[in-house]
Amino acid sequence: MSRRAAEARGHKGEALACWWLRLHGWRILGRRVRVRAGEVDIIARRGRSLAFIEVKTRQKAQDLDLAIDTYRLRRVAAAMQVLTPRFARPRDDIRLDVLLLAPFSWPRHLKNVWHG
Repeated sequence: MSRRAAEARGHKGEALACWWLRLHGWRILGRRVRVRAGEVDIIARRGRSLAFIEVKTRQKAQDLDLAIDTYRLRRVAAAMQVLTPRFARPRDDIRLDVLLLAPFSWPRHLKNVWHG
């Protein structure tokens, strides 16, 4: 798959992820937020929960199990550290989530995946 096609698939996946999150009561605060430390695909809030969400899209559902690794999570966690003061409120539950997407399967929302 070309870089351009992968980028387009990523954009579509993130748009679908935002739609799914909104249906589940989340408010989207930011998309593709970049800082020197890394990038966060989606920043969302629901009540006192503030989630920094990494979205992974694959062609096959079985490929999702290998879509996320420690290196990627570490970069998102570093970006999350920089961005937290900008988005967090006092007493927020702040977490790093992963949303896994593949055609013909329900999105898998993995909550609070980083404890670093």
